[in-house]
Parts: sequence; structure tokens; C-alpha cells
Amino acid sequence: MDPSHVHNHQHPDLRGRNLLISIFLNILITIAQVIGGLVSGSLSLLSDALHNFSDVISLIISYVASKLTKQKASASRTFGFKRAEILAAFINASTLVIVAVILIIEAVKRFFNPQEIESSLVIWLSIVAILGNGFSVLLLKRDSKSNLNMRSAYLHLITDMLASVAVLIGGLLMKYYQLYWVDSVLTFLIAVYLIWVGWDLLKTSTKMIMLFTPDHINIEEVVKTVNQIPKVKKLHHVHIWNLSDDELHLEAHLDLYENISITEFDNLLITIENVLHDEFNINHVTIQPEYDKADPKEIIVQD
Repeated sequence: MDPSHVHNHQHPDLRGRNLLISIFLNILITIAQVIGGLVSGSLSLLSDALHNFSDVISLIISYVASKLTKQKASASRTFGFKRAEILAAFINASTLVIVAVILIIEAVKRFFNPQEIESSLVIWLSIVAILGNGFSVLLLKRDSKSNLNMRSAYLHLITDMLASVAVLIGGLLMKYYQLYWVDSVLTFLIAVYLIWVGWDLLKTSTKMIMLFTPDHINIEEVVKTVNQIPKVKKLHHVHIWNLSDDELHLEAHLDLYENISITEFDNLLITIENVLHDEFNINHVTIQPEYDKADPKEIIVQD
């Protein structure tokens, strides 16, 4: 197999199973925290429940997206659903930021009107949430390193686990020192952290959706590398984008010194594909060969 077309697809069935387990755990945690938050009067516990509910939604979206990506391409969907996971990551990141803004508004309101809270219930439910989310984090950790969609689900879970740790600390402070204003402060801090985490993921997924050049790719270096290959005059009219986490595409025009045969160009293309894969991890290459053609030769050309 041509190395330029090797993709990284890690155990999708296991990935799906781990997502289902995480979904089930978070549904149970959310129900418990909503009931506990209403009974105890804790805004931070309710905010954690809201975050957990967003986790459930994000995990379901991630699960559906992971299943869609395995659907085959067709005449009406020539790329299949390969970009579904990027869209899922965008939705998940957006919900993180939206939930955080809601929490900040509620935290400010509660800070100026603190209420007595049943702290024992807060403590026990936060411990349950820490354990449940901690297990889910371990399930998704491996795939989060290689898949944007799984990373968005992973970040939802790990931020919620950290939020639950903060709620636990707040519950202890309220139980032993009656510092009920801590509930609002913790809610505010949790929300700020959610925005910080979600914003980075939102930027990354947005860039992919907009087909921006990946941050780690220097187009001038790519062009310079290809131009050094024998028979190549100039690589121009270049587009480089991520179709998915696994697929980095290059589309370009290739100006040649000679009017070579198709067989010679095929051999040259194999060389270019291998160089681009080895040097820049570009694994899908589409090149339009040209010889003495009158058209713009700039690296970037607005279509």
C-alpha cells in the first residue's frame, strides 16, 4: 500500500462502546445531581448537573458522529460523513461556552443572595460524580490523543470531574465553616475554566470546518520541498486542509519543465506523494500537471 494513503483508525468499535458506557454513567450522575441540587439548594451542584447534562448531549453527538464516519461514500456524499466528527467537536465546544455563560450569570446572582445549603448531600454527590467522570475519562483518554471528536468528549468529562472536585471542596467548607458564598465563587470559577477549555477547541474545530491551513503546516516550506524534486518547475495554486483528524489533503497545480508522458507523471506523482507524506504527513494529494500553461503561478490563488 502506498504510504501516502495510510490512515489512522484506532479500534472504532471499542471507541463506541466506551462512549456508550460514559453516556450511561453521566445520565445517572445528572439525575442524581439535579435531585440533590434541588434538595440541598446548592447552585454549584446544579451547575455541575447542568454541565453533566451537556456531557450527555456531547457524548451522544460524539457517538453518532463516530458511527456516521464509518458510512460509505456515495454519489450524493462523495466524502461520506468523514467530517461529522469535526462538526460534533464544534457543537460540543459551543455548548461548553454557552453553559459557562449561563453559570456565570447565575453565580453572580447567587453571590449577592447566598442561601443555606445542605452540604452533606453536596459532598456525597460530588464524590459520586468524581468517581463516575473519572472512570469515563480513563475510558476515552487513549482515543482523545488522536481524534478531535473524542478529545471534545474527553474535555467535557475531565472538566466536569474537576468541577466536581471543586464542588466537593466547597461542600466541605460549607459543612465545617458555613461559608455558603463559596458555592457561588466555585460556580463562577468552574464557568471560567469551561470557557478557557471550550474556546481552544472551538477555534480548532472552526478552522477545520472553514478548511483553513492547519497551524503546523507552512505552505511555503511545502512548495519549496516539492520544487526541489527533479522535473518540477513550480508547485502553485495550493490548498491544504484537514478533511478529518486522519486525513490531511493537498490540492495544487504543478508546473513542469518538460512535456512529459502520463507514465512519467505517474512516477513523479508517487515521488511527490511519498515526500509530502514523510515530511508533512499529508496523505491525500491531488495535483493538476501543467506545461507552458498561461495562468497565475502564485502559491495562493483566489478561485
